[in-house]
Amino acid sequence: MAESTEPDHLVAKLRFRHLRLLKEVQATGSLRAASQALNLTQPAVSKALTEIESAFGFALFSRTARGLTTTAQGEVVLRGATSLLEELAHLRAEAATAARFAAKIRIGAPPFVAQTYLRDVIARLAKSELPVRVQLTEERVPALIQALQRGELDALITTFPLRMLESDAGLFEYVNLFEVQFAVVASTEHPLVRARRVDWARLAQEAWVMPVEGSMGRKLIEDCFTHAGVPVPTPVIESTSPTTGVQFVAAGLGIGIVPDVALLQRSALRAGSVRQVRVAPEPPSSVVALIFRKGPPNPRVALLKEALGL
Repeated sequence: MAESTEPDHLVAKLRFRHLRLLKEVQATGSLRAASQALNLTQPAVSKALTEIESAFGFALFSRTARGLTTTAQGEVVLRGATSLLEELAHLRAEAATAARFAAKIRIGAPPFVAQTYLRDVIARLAKSELPVRVQLTEERVPALIQALQRGELDALITTFPLRMLESDAGLFEYVNLFEVQFAVVASTEHPLVRARRVDWARLAQEAWVMPVEGSMGRKLIEDCFTHAGVPVPTPVIESTSPTTGVQFVAAGLGIGIVPDVALLQRSALRAGSVRQVRVAPEPPSSVVALIFRKGPPNPRVALLKEALGL
């Protein structure tokens, strides 16, 4: 295929309906299935796909006996197509309320960040001269990163492991905000809160309240035991909410790990129902960062940066 990389050439050749066609072909792996989903004839879909690939100058799909699969270049194009379609839908929703709101920002954060640090940030956005609408998604970090990749979120404020982003690190920009220290906690009546020092071998013998599998908090706990050379205990309770987890700990149902003392100061610690356990070595700290996609400046991200004091 003759290569053409001029943006004007792509603008002249491509339409948003072409992006939807690409997504259907990727999702179904079949021209026939894609044509049925789009209510088009198979020859029409085949012709459109040929025109799209000609516009880009390279193949987006590999043709095999088992169907169509995206090439490495196709993966990049499909990721961008998904983001553009999401942005179009967001543009429509944002324009509908432009008279009342400056913008609608879609922010993703893990629950502990959303429930502590983000309160004041969101307040500044909502109380600005022309208020900003905020859509907050509280989720586990892997799910948040996937949503950011798909263009469903404008930015994340979250802890993140670099290894999780190794293959896609070049797609994002990062601005470090602060560090979070994690603490092991137990109910005030638990004998460990009176100990001068507790190691991870001793903690492995306790009942645990943990975040769900696959979450950053769960991975942090597992790494603490692994680095100490101790088998990871099976939790008696798993919860997606750090505040709910603290409540279970306060009820004496197990010990747990919470991010920062800030979360405790707003809940159980203030009530005197949980206390920190002095552990050696301490759980590692983690960086909370603003993460957003690279590319043309996003005015919504600019508003968020202003609210963050950046």
